[in-house]
Amino acid sequence: MMADKRQYLAAMGIPLWLPRQPLAIQSAAAPVERDEPVPERGEPEVKVEDRSPLPAAEKREMRAESADDPDPGLPPDDWMPPADDAWEPLFERDAADDVSASATAASREARIARMDWEELTREARQCQACGLCTTRTQVVFGVGDRRADWLVVGEAPGADEDRQGEPFVGRAGKLLDPMLQAIGLQREQVYIANILKCRPPDNREPTPAEAASCRPFLHRQIDLIRPRIILAVGRIAAQNLLETETPIGKLRGRVHTFGPARIPLVVTYHPAYLLRSPREKRKSWDDLRLARRALAAEPPDPNEDFSRV
Repeated sequence: MMADKRQYLAAMGIPLWLPRQPLAIQSAAAPVERDEPVPERGEPEVKVEDRSPLPAAEKREMRAESADDPDPGLPPDDWMPPADDAWEPLFERDAADDVSASATAASREARIARMDWEELTREARQCQACGLCTTRTQVVFGVGDRRADWLVVGEAPGADEDRQGEPFVGRAGKLLDPMLQAIGLQREQVYIANILKCRPPDNREPTPAEAASCRPFLHRQIDLIRPRIILAVGRIAAQNLLETETPIGKLRGRVHTFGPARIPLVVTYHPAYLLRSPREKRKSWDDLRLARRALAAEPPDPNEDFSRV
């Protein structure tokens, strides 16, 4: 009977499946956990025939290899990637990119530091070092006497400045002019620049990256002008020039210094802030007088308190 079944299966191309162990031994072995549900008592058990065309010897060999390597999909513990030129660790590539970016920035800064006024102006007008180049109308480079004793540094161009290409020409500029006249200066006698050469969209504050991109231009302007005193107008200008996050109220009222030349630097409120807070104009007047004294190297009047905030 069994021989007839084997002939019948062979004629259909179905190889005969034989258990590796006698059934009696398999039933006596410990139960093996299975993912498929076990039929309840009384239900007929469904057996799945192995219809694989592989010979039984190959199947036994594959099962033996599987038992020796429980997870053949994973590489061995001592596996190493091929050491060819096309393979490079990701972290090394990132480090190389950072080094390259730093080297590029240093090279750009060194190149700008050697420029004269004409080269510097041309470089600034075609600058694309940050995203503001895509939104500006024009570069606001700076204006005034290039040999001035006074350098006034503001924050960034506004809408009027972006349209006209000159710093402090809007409402804030109309207040800055009389502030300078109060200490005996005309606009043409000072040089006026900004931390940024391009207007940020919606007059938002400059980002640190934008300020860093523009810094070489401003530093070169300072080197070329060689002012005797710098007036930092507003919080953004003061914090960027002094490289600090100290609030403006604590920066004003005393004389700071800028750069290796230790140029005297005085902080005051931005004219735009004074337009919103007219009562603070008295403090700015004190700051201007302090700057004038610092320029003249006069000791401050002991009866005057310039540290009021």
